[in-house]
Amino acid sequence: MSSNIVLTVDVREGTGTGAARAARREDLVPGVLYGGKLDPVAINLRGNEVRKALLTGNFISSMMELDHEGKRQQVIARDVQFHPVSDQVMHVDLFRVDEDTKINVEVAVRFVNESDSPGMKRGGVLNVVRHSVELVVPAGNIPDAIEADLTGLDIGDSVHISAIKLPEGAKPAIADRDFTVATLQGSRAVLTADEEEGADVAADAVEATEQKSDED
Repeated sequence: MSSNIVLTVDVREGTGTGAARAARREDLVPGVLYGGKLDPVAINLRGNEVRKALLTGNFISSMMELDHEGKRQQVIARDVQFHPVSDQVMHVDLFRVDEDTKINVEVAVRFVNESDSPGMKRGGVLNVVRHSVELVVPAGNIPDAIEADLTGLDIGDSVHISAIKLPEGAKPAIADRDFTVATLQGSRAVLTADEEEGADVAADAVEATEQKSDED
């Protein structure tokens, strides 16, 4: 997923705590740019641009562009550090990418078609094992979310990663098993109703047997 975010970047001459503090006093966000075939570079970003980008909700794990003196570089934000009290952005780690660069990202799982699930209609409860899934995906094709379809699921059924359609070129980071994303469990009310139904069936069977014995 491309976020259409463009950040102005300058190379930071000094490194270390002192240089970082000086940058913040000027409303700059210190960071590091790394990855690809080039060496890591200490950078400064415009504080107002970073804050605006964060408000979009697409800053982390979305492809953005850096603008350095008119030259553009595609990047992914890999880490953002905040001040524990003021929530000021303290540092940003950016990773160089292109459209086909494979990266690991956490992608949210969205559950759809609950109304088409017999188990949910009976009052079942969706137990979400994983609210997000780590995928290996091309940087230019990062999804906002992946969808788990609950159509046809009854109580006792599970949703595994193999049942979820992934974006083209994407695969689960966990590759050695078909892991569970969610299960559909019965609520206490449903289980009690099932138990009562089972008891009624058993009682009817006993009554029928007794009637047959009396007739004999």
